[in-house]
Amino acid sequence: MSATPSDAANDDPLDDTAATGPVPCRVVVCRDCCCGSPKVTGVDHAAQTERLRAAAPVRVSDCLDVCDQANVIVVQPSSAGRAAGGRPVWLGLVNDPAATEDVVSWVRQGGPGVVPLPDILDLYVFSPLTRRRPDGS
Repeated sequence: MSATPSDAANDDPLDDTAATGPVPCRVVVCRDCCCGSPKVTGVDHAAQTERLRAAAPVRVSDCLDVCDQANVIVVQPSSAGRAAGGRPVWLGLVNDPAATEDVVSWVRQGGPGVVPLPDILDLYVFSPLTRRRPDGS
């Protein structure tokens, strides 16, 4: 079953704003297909996920259907970031610890809509293809 990055529901178990204050943003990592598998060599996938978890709540998706960009990370804006115009940012080919650290740093600063995307992360940004129904909608 695939998960997609989307807005959290009000009953989201990751929404702990009452206990700890606002969550800066959220991260979705693709795993269990090409991303997070031995197909992408030389990456400690578990360490990457845990490093991201140190910065923000992380959701793990089975597959985001963009295997040509493995490893895929989607950074979702906080509610403040979304109110400021931030939208989810898709990052692909995040396959080395330095790139993961760049993502962590941006997330800790506030992420989409709060702080501009660092230039170094421009190397990883991509737009996923939009799927269309057979009727064209």
